[in-house]
Order: sequence, then structure tokens, then C-alpha cells
Amino acid sequence: MFRFLGLLFVFGTVFFILAAIISAFRKTGKVKKMLLSSVGSFILLIVVAFIAISNEEAESLDETETEVETTYTEPTVEEPEANDENVEITREKEIEEVKEEPKKAEKEEEPKEPEVPTEYKSALQKAESYAEIMSMSKQGIYNQLTSEAGEQFPEDAAQYAIDNIKWDWKENALKKAKEYTETMAMSKDAVYDQLISEAGEQFTPKEAQYAIDNLDK
Repeated sequence: MFRFLGLLFVFGTVFFILAAIISAFRKTGKVKKMLLSSVGSFILLIVVAFIAISNEEAESLDETETEVETTYTEPTVEEPEANDENVEITREKEIEEVKEEPKKAEKEEEPKEPEVPTEYKSALQKAESYAEIMSMSKQGIYNQLTSEAGEQFPEDAAQYAIDNIKWDWKENALKKAKEYTETMAMSKDAVYDQLISEAGEQFTPKEAQYAIDNLDK
């Protein structure tokens, strides 16, 4: 476009000079009209060229603005990197909290131990007395606690006593074996039978054998 305007300007200038030279030699009315017409045409060309240049610049400016708008991208904001040490500390705290929660739940849900009835406690005290004073077996004490001729405790109270008494039943069997040997001069076989008999002491075979094996010691 600019080359075209440049050429147009050159041709117009040449044409204007030629017209001026001709008018200088021939000062006729026809030549003057021709000169005026040429000058007017040249001015018109310049105006048209100026308008065309203005429109082209405006269009190029619009295209430039459009390109700027389309190529604009919103800047991305980089998030700060987390500190590895802080992350590890946070994870350790979370793990400790998770571990402590079940413990708290267990403490909260832990049922209270039911209170032992007085009759159960009494049966246990009686069982300990029979075991200590009379060197009775576990089964013999149970029978004594529930017997109508004995303590007459309910079976559940007597069972509680037997389950919770802490005693060395082998030593009781040995004490009974010594009593039978010393007071009744019984043989070892007879003592053994008396210790395990349902009508006798009702010790277990292991307890009775322990007593016989240690009778002479």
C-alpha cells in the first residue's frame, strides 16, 4: 500500500510539474482549466490515500489488540511448597490421635465389675477355713458348703468359692495322708484309696499320688 502511494505521489508530482511548465509557455484558458483539473485530481488522490491509510492503521490496531487479548493468559500462582518436616510432624500427631482414640473408647466402654454378693463372700471365707483348718480337698469343701447337714449354701455361691479359692491342694492331701498314717497306722495303699474315695477325702488321683510319694519325707 505504501509503495502504491509513493508511486502515486511521484507521478502526481511529475504531472504537476509538467502542467506548470506547459502553462508557463501557453497561457491559454484551456490549459489553465487543465491545470486546475490536474491539481484538483491530485488533491483528491492525496485525500483518498490519506483515508485509506487511516483505515488500514485502524484495522491493524484492532488486529493487534485482538491478538493481545487472545494471547493473554492468566498468570498461575504457584502454591508454596509444604515443609516436609511439618508434614511429618502433622502425620505423627494424627497417628497418635488415632491410636489414643481406641484406648479412650476402651476406657469408656470398660464395664464395671459387678459387686460380689455377700453370700458368695461368706462361702469363700468358709471354704478357706475348711482348707486351712481341716486340710480338706476342693470337692470335699464344695460338698460341705452345699450339704443340708453342712453350710447349706446355694450351689452358685459354693461354686464361686471353689473357683476363687487359692490353695495348694497337694499339700492338703499330704497332710491328710500323714494323719491317717500316724493316727490309724494305715498302709500307703489304704491311705491312697481313702484319699481318692468318694466316701473319703475326694482328692484327685494326682494329688493323692503326690501325698503318697512324699509321705516319708
